[in-house]
Amino acid sequence: MALPLLVLNVWVALQILAYLQSLVTIFASAALLAFILNYPVKALQRFRVPRIAAVLAILLFGVSLVALVGISLVPVLLDQGNELFRRLPEWIESGTLQLQAFQRWAIAQRWSIDLTHWISQLEDRLATQLQAGGSQILELLLSTVGGLFNLLLTGVVTFYLLIHGDQIWAGLLQSLPASHREQVRVALRQNFHNYFVGQFSLAFLMGITMTLAFVFIQIPFGLLFGLGVGVLAIFPFGTPLGIALVASLTALKSIWLGLRVLAVGILIDQCIENIVAPQILGKFTGLNPVWILAALLLGFKLGGLLGLVTAVPLASFAKTMLNQYRLPSHSR
Repeated sequence: MALPLLVLNVWVALQILAYLQSLVTIFASAALLAFILNYPVKALQRFRVPRIAAVLAILLFGVSLVALVGISLVPVLLDQGNELFRRLPEWIESGTLQLQAFQRWAIAQRWSIDLTHWISQLEDRLATQLQAGGSQILELLLSTVGGLFNLLLTGVVTFYLLIHGDQIWAGLLQSLPASHREQVRVALRQNFHNYFVGQFSLAFLMGITMTLAFVFIQIPFGLLFGLGVGVLAIFPFGTPLGIALVASLTALKSIWLGLRVLAVGILIDQCIENIVAPQILGKFTGLNPVWILAALLLGFKLGGLLGLVTAVPLASFAKTMLNQYRLPSHSR
């Protein structure tokens, strides 16, 4: 009966989570923001600034920074995004002509290659994706406007977590056995610290480097593409995916442009992954790439974007706790 009861409990927990998804998202987002903002708050406290004053100062600075980025950077990105959607039909036509030219060259070389099906499929699928992409952007904007209240509520909860977070976490850990409370607290904090400090630092470096490189080699929409790769770099396997997407889009305009983007992207990615990443991340997760991918898929299924962000540190935390529980049994 143990397995059916476990499956039933998991199913009930998932139903409750789905029913309370908006509240769970608000409190989980607030907890994540409070965890990240706690670092600059503690830095201010070292200068003997009262905690509530430090929290208010950091929140005010964060809001000002977001507003500054929104005023200066977001309009440029929106303009480039709109221009990209406007030019995509031309790029699709260019990609089709390139495939047709390759088809004629292959026939001249007496190669038995028929790309007619692929050409028609490229036109149909990309046209469908463009229409779906436009509607999804509109839905995203509407949901963003509708989520302003949730955003405000998240900010309020973040403020209270920054002020009373230690007492709240201590109360939550009271339900655990006394011998495991410190282990859970340290493992959870350490895994989230390593992941977010390391991964966000790499993503920031990747976004800046990619943007500068794309602008330097005169890639169309270099700012949009470079920052897009940087955002995807927050997630494991995100950088190769971003580079492949940008290379595929630019290859529609010109195959040589796409190859140049691919070469530059791979070069930068390898330099950062092999030189910078080991210094920042070290041996952070200790997870097999297959388990990381499984954690990402499960996190996205359960929690959407927030689940995708927190999946890897939670999986690493689970692995750490399992290893700690195994050690005493092995020692016996």
